[in-house]
Amino acid sequence: MHNTAILLVSCPDRTGLVAHISSFIYQARGNILNFDQHTDIEAHIFLARVEWDLSGFTIPRSQLAEAFQPLATEYGMQFWIHFGDTVPRVAVFASKFRHCLEDLLLRHRAGEFQAEIAVVIGNHSETEEIAGTFDIPFRYFPITATNKPKQERLELCELRARGVELVVLARYMQVLSEGFATAFPNRIINIHHSFLPAFSGAHPYQRAYSRGVKLIGATSHYVTMDLDEGPIIEQEVVRVTHRDSVADLIRKGRDLEKLVLARAVRLHLAHRILTYESKTVVFD
Repeated sequence: MHNTAILLVSCPDRTGLVAHISSFIYQARGNILNFDQHTDIEAHIFLARVEWDLSGFTIPRSQLAEAFQPLATEYGMQFWIHFGDTVPRVAVFASKFRHCLEDLLLRHRAGEFQAEIAVVIGNHSETEEIAGTFDIPFRYFPITATNKPKQERLELCELRARGVELVVLARYMQVLSEGFATAFPNRIINIHHSFLPAFSGAHPYQRAYSRGVKLIGATSHYVTMDLDEGPIIEQEVVRVTHRDSVADLIRKGRDLEKLVLARAVRLHLAHRILTYESKTVVFD
């Protein structure tokens, strides 16, 4: 953890934005450690991530957003301020599949994520044992077609009571309602195999095998109401051959799912992602 501030900015592009942001930090005696920026020429949008050392910075943390607001208003900026020593609270949702949940909890125990896993929520009870192994509270909310609205309301109450800031769907085999998704905009991360939409539905690996695919992959994205079409955070692929069985495809696919989901969670927790339109800029 570091005594730093992280500023994320999105606004219409115009001359002088980098200079004005840098000047704001310099005038308050901030030492810039990283300044990453991107301009989408076609969309005419400027996006930036700035991190600076707060040692000797003259603006108190509690007043930083207010102090930056006049500059943001002048240039039509949307902005978000985070601090390098904060520890976000995360909820992990899981179903029967264990691999992504186990991988996230192992990485968290190893110190790869600066976060607190506040709760594991399952719509099946199979993953309760895993949560218990890591001393993390487990809450069981079985979902059916008739009880889904009520259960989601209870899940949201659970998340609010625990102060959860990020929801990670670790192969959670449920489609979230609009009310749930909009309660955490750009704060719900999903993982799925990259066969979608070519091999959507049941048994995608078997169907891909029957078509003789040569590449399989995994995609992690933010959840929106467009099923599996939210802004993409991270992707990865691996080659397969005619020698690979369906079991080989599943094994390789799950390895990719673990890796890609972990990368996406790490990037989000480090405040390295900005979304605009239907895509992301990832400052890695």
